[in-house]
Amino acid sequence: MQNLLWDGTLAALFTCAFAGIGGCFIFLKKDYSQNNINFMLNVAAGIMLASSVFTLLAPAVAHVNQIEPNRYLGGLLIGLALLAGVGLIWVLHEIVPHEHEGAGKEGLKMDWNSSWLFVLAIAIHKMPEGLAVGVAYAGQELFDPKALAVGIALQNIPEGLMVAVSLVAINFSKVKAALAAAITGLIQPMGAVIGILATSFSSKMIPFGMAMAGGTMMFVIINEVIPEVCVREGSKKSSVAILAGFVFMTYLSIVLG
Repeated sequence: MQNLLWDGTLAALFTCAFAGIGGCFIFLKKDYSQNNINFMLNVAAGIMLASSVFTLLAPAVAHVNQIEPNRYLGGLLIGLALLAGVGLIWVLHEIVPHEHEGAGKEGLKMDWNSSWLFVLAIAIHKMPEGLAVGVAYAGQELFDPKALAVGIALQNIPEGLMVAVSLVAINFSKVKAALAAAITGLIQPMGAVIGILATSFSSKMIPFGMAMAGGTMMFVIINEVIPEVCVREGSKKSSVAILAGFVFMTYLSIVLG
């Protein structure tokens, strides 16, 4: 158990470091166009969609029959676990104050600057990603979790950059903005620890934990990331970028899995 916690936490720290790397991209250019950021976010959405399918849901479906011999019941339990993950992040979105460009302000009403509310929206995304890393490492006997960790790390880069860009826009120095981007990533190790502890009671919990973590990630991608960037950039460019990210992550899942 101690080794499992150590491995999962280290993996989550690896992924969250890339949010800080993305924040440091603010030093590479004087200004980033919205098209540049949209392209990176679309590719990241494709990466995360493939990650949730191939490194979480697929192993959960493949191994549920080892846990539950009744296929009908096993399928029902996996479906309910997926919906539970969706419900978990949905409730979080209803409670935590945040803002999206398309949907506007959501969650509890607070008189905060829009840039800070946007930072909170990014931070919310980090929790299910950390949860997924933790559950994946808890189930490392079922599949190799490295592909998932790499996919989440790559996805953190554009989100870290967006945090830094938003804070620079409200007169933060680039150094403070980059540090804030790195801090948002620290939610991922917390989520990883929760994921490991939640599935450590029994190995039978692991496929359902994977399905639940996959549900949280898919909700974020389908309900938040893809609608936002598609509205801003247009469906054709967005679709190409999302498919590129999906194909890349599919390849990575095979190579590292």
